[in-house]
Amino acid sequence: MTPLLSVSDLRVGFGRNPKANEVVRGVGFDIADGETLAIVGESGSGKSVTALSINRLVDFGGGRITGGSMKLKRADGTVVELAAATEPQLTGIRGAEIGMIFQEPMTSLNPVLTIGTQIEESFRLHRGLTGRQATAAARDALDRVRIPDAARRLKYTPNQLSGGMLQRVMIAIALACNPRLLIADEPTTALDVTVQAQIMALLAELKRESGMSMIFITHDIGLVAGIADKVMVMQNGQAVEQGELNQILDSPQHPYTQHLLQDVPHFASGRATRVDGQRDKAANTQPALKVDGLVVRFPLKSTFFSRATGAVHAVDGVDFDLMQGETLAIVGESGSGKSTTAKAVLGLVRSTRGSFSVGTRTATAERGAKPVQMVFQNPYASLNPRLTIESILAEPVIATGGRADAQTRARMAGLLERVGLPKDSLERYPHEFSGGQRQRLCIARALMLNPSVVVLDEAVSALDVSVQAKVLELLLDLQREYALAYLFISHDMAVVERIAHRIAVIYAGQIVEIGDARSVLSKPRHSYTKKLIAAVPTIDRRREHFEVDTRQVPSLVRPQGFEPAPAKWERFGGDHMARVEA
Repeated sequence: MTPLLSVSDLRVGFGRNPKANEVVRGVGFDIADGETLAIVGESGSGKSVTALSINRLVDFGGGRITGGSMKLKRADGTVVELAAATEPQLTGIRGAEIGMIFQEPMTSLNPVLTIGTQIEESFRLHRGLTGRQATAAARDALDRVRIPDAARRLKYTPNQLSGGMLQRVMIAIALACNPRLLIADEPTTALDVTVQAQIMALLAELKRESGMSMIFITHDIGLVAGIADKVMVMQNGQAVEQGELNQILDSPQHPYTQHLLQDVPHFASGRATRVDGQRDKAANTQPALKVDGLVVRFPLKSTFFSRATGAVHAVDGVDFDLMQGETLAIVGESGSGKSTTAKAVLGLVRSTRGSFSVGTRTATAERGAKPVQMVFQNPYASLNPRLTIESILAEPVIATGGRADAQTRARMAGLLERVGLPKDSLERYPHEFSGGQRQRLCIARALMLNPSVVVLDEAVSALDVSVQAKVLELLLDLQREYALAYLFISHDMAVVERIAHRIAVIYAGQIVEIGDARSVLSKPRHSYTKKLIAAVPTIDRRREHFEVDTRQVPSLVRPQGFEPAPAKWERFGGDHMARVEA
């Protein structure tokens, strides 16, 4: 039987001499009707370039196909050679025969056009629909991807929708004309675990309904286990291993595949939590950070000069203790209040009320405290590109009244060595380092003031999986050496499992469950925690049957003067507690 898509010896290069600068070298695979192929690899492995080459979008980014064949069986039974197809032929294939979901919806959608206009474009180009027919088709497309109140959302611009909603819009556009092949390029990387589960459920349901084939590009092995029929592993522009799903996951042959399966964090339902004894040492010490009754509210006004009519209850009565040498992970969906909590502790967000103490020093939540430092999510945006590394590391010292003297430079050199970077890094600029190295620099900068608490806000989520694993090991080593307390904010439960001693689950601005990491992950008690953990993909769940859940997170907007009822807690042994549900 002729495969839907047959790729053989594909080669793609960039620059003036593409043959000398090939980033995809000799890749080949077949996809049958209704089959899902997962392409796995880290950034720079060539997986996205391979995907862009199939519908020849790589041509618009300076790339050229330098060799190989890509044969597509069209709906009428004819076979077209995509590598040699003309632009008019490709225009008829893109969208109609091959749909594509891109990784970042905010950069893939036009910010000045409404959602409806952008969805209607596919129907106008490929089906010849106009006016009310195109609008009705666009509304049906939004209904198909489970976006509520579709008729009204057609008039929205992209900035009015959440990340999960925007990704659904991208899926609606990609599936508008019922393509026979869908290419999904990291479609869930930037999404929370529950939103990710919904997108996966949606793709699985639409695939069952239409019988389309899919190329799913990811670095998450757990997602691969849940959706793929076949797997191809890429490294340095080559396919190093490919085969049936169970064969690759159970008996990997190539060392790189074995590394992805063994060394990279995968969620194990609490079985991989830390057992280094750090918490036992810290049990009888003063808390490094104590947060009491933290409340953060943002007033809502109809006009700039009018009185507030209500407020967004971003954080509503959060309490926790963080011990010296301990890691407390705060997990929850986007908008749950986890990052706002961290910023309030640092004084980056003004709190409505509440207080915290760092060691023996008590402060109101408005002022912040110097013993607390932060490592941000994006290492590319966290470092000033115009300053040398020496100036960047000296900044926190100078900002707190110190001087960039010989003692400061000696500390810089010592920290650079400790985070695995050469001493000559001080004279270099941020653009001369990789993403993982930049995050190491951010960690070194955070340690310049000898903090007792380090806040890590999604600090490893922007890194490749193996780089992520190395940075996590560095964080663990630094914690053991300096007895640091980490407030670790993340939506990646596999990473949380590896690094956390305790976990606090935040939902709608409130902590709903808190306790020992192993206990919370293996025996969750609150319904939201159960939902969060059930949504985490694992390599143990093969070809999972995803279910679409259309329930929405409750609004955090409350009328002026509203105060929530006092929390009632139930204890489940040790320090594991869950909020009693109404």
